[in-house]
Amino acid sequence: MENVPAFVRDLDPIVFAIPIFVVAVFAEMIYARTRGGARFDPRDTASSLLMGLGNTVSGIVFAGLLTAWFMFVYDHRFFTIGFAWWIWILAFVLDDFVYYWSHRLAHTVRWFWADHVVHHSSQHYNLTTALRQPWLSPLTLKFMWLGSAMVLMGFHPLMVGFLGALNLIYQFWIHTEVIKRCPAWFEAVMNTPSHHRVHHATNPLYLDRNYAGVFIIWDKLFGTYQPELDAERCRYGIVTNLGTNNPIKISMHEWFAIIADMRRAKSLRDAMMYLLAPPGWSPDGSRSTSKQIKARWAARSGSAASAKPDGDPTGDSATAPQSAAE
Repeated sequence: MENVPAFVRDLDPIVFAIPIFVVAVFAEMIYARTRGGARFDPRDTASSLLMGLGNTVSGIVFAGLLTAWFMFVYDHRFFTIGFAWWIWILAFVLDDFVYYWSHRLAHTVRWFWADHVVHHSSQHYNLTTALRQPWLSPLTLKFMWLGSAMVLMGFHPLMVGFLGALNLIYQFWIHTEVIKRCPAWFEAVMNTPSHHRVHHATNPLYLDRNYAGVFIIWDKLFGTYQPELDAERCRYGIVTNLGTNNPIKISMHEWFAIIADMRRAKSLRDAMMYLLAPPGWSPDGSRSTSKQIKARWAARSGSAASAKPDGDPTGDSATAPQSAAE
């Protein structure tokens, strides 16, 4: 590692960010108590913090395995790209591009959703929600392909890890209801609290939208962008909420559900679809995927709108709250 800059080798951005996280969480709590601009539930907050702690422990446990894998991939890289200043800019943008697709797959493939659902399981949206992270991410094996793409190209694993940490640090501040809108030029390019509130919402209009990490431009380019509407207030959580603050259940519930569904499957195809199809898929159609929920909501919204007098502004939003619980 003789060519790796010392700050990349010795500095962990997450460690330096932790004091900022702590101060920001307490500041938001004080703001919520005095101004009412955010909502907290003590048990939900405690669960989020415990999930964050477990994620940190998991990172330590799996560090050796992940390091060995990424160094193996780097030994077989296509190019040696280096650490020039412009490489950092290119790599930061490319890392966010990879993050967009990884995040999108985490919502459209149940195997990956089993891990990511942890982050969406809170019915509150505040800075502690950013810390609600999974414990078993390596089980998805995404690190072996999407997570290794930049390393295989020739970006050093320590650079990729450093930039990935910066990406996650950026995403911390967008988990809040305190900040309503940023300047228009910023909203046009960057991921913001408004954009990310949409991503965490269960309203049919908002389901499976705004996958961006840092740059919202990916969603605009690939057709997954949805602005937050003042007339459609975000409702947070998952389509069928867990009703528990138990960290073990939060961490494991979807993994256990997948195993149970695969054991009951009547064919190998059904078993694999339970694993790899979108969340909510079932062979008999007794459950609903996000796409199906959105389609039914759109059909009802259209019917309701056509039945209302011209100019009535309530046609779409009036039907939305009823369909989110499906």
